[in-house]
Amino acid sequence: MEKTPPVESPLKALLNSPSPRPLTNNFVYPKLQNPHSTIVPAVPAVPVGPKDAVNSIKMQNVVCTVNLGCDLDLQNINFRTRNSEYTPSRFHGVVMRIREPRCTALIFRTGKVICTGARNEIDALLAARKFARIIQKLGNNVKFLEYKVQNVVATVDLRFPIRLENLNHVHGQFSSYEPELFPGLIYRMVKPRVVLLIFVNGKIVFTGSKSRREIEECLEAIYPILQSFRKN
Repeated sequence: MEKTPPVESPLKALLNSPSPRPLTNNFVYPKLQNPHSTIVPAVPAVPVGPKDAVNSIKMQNVVCTVNLGCDLDLQNINFRTRNSEYTPSRFHGVVMRIREPRCTALIFRTGKVICTGARNEIDALLAARKFARIIQKLGNNVKFLEYKVQNVVATVDLRFPIRLENLNHVHGQFSSYEPELFPGLIYRMVKPRVVLLIFVNGKIVFTGSKSRREIEECLEAIYPILQSFRKN
């Protein structure tokens, strides 16, 4: 009687089978380019003269005052208006805010109003009239008297460094510079009467002026001086 050959297990048959021919991959993948390598860095334009610098002036705050010509009941104003605060123990006036233009008013019992936060002179006048109209609607005999812009704050970036020590040495009668107390040089212009905070990186803060025109005149006068003290 013949013996039947043993049956191989499928796993053993798989292990003993010749290895398959390795697959050849002739596909060449395209070389991907880094998308960031095509980006050209934007270099800020340096003002080449006073005119370019004047065009880069940014108004930051306009403070104005107006007299409403009547005594006001601050408690009543606070109760009947939105976005107002009145805490006599901390401040003797009503703090009122509006959204358009985004401004804040300090309203006093004598009828005096200080408006701050506007970004230009037109918005300052508009905000002052809106505050006066709100108070008038509460039954007060409001007038719009003695409106005046008290202070304009603006900034400009000349985009070149300045030697503040040399500037203070030459213009000591107009400037003061104590880097241990404040990093900027304080320069007081005589005409127009404006105070400048000049920083070593070329940024300037103007304060104390009454209009944008005064700031432009001040920058046109100070620009050649700052150019002469430019760091190389």
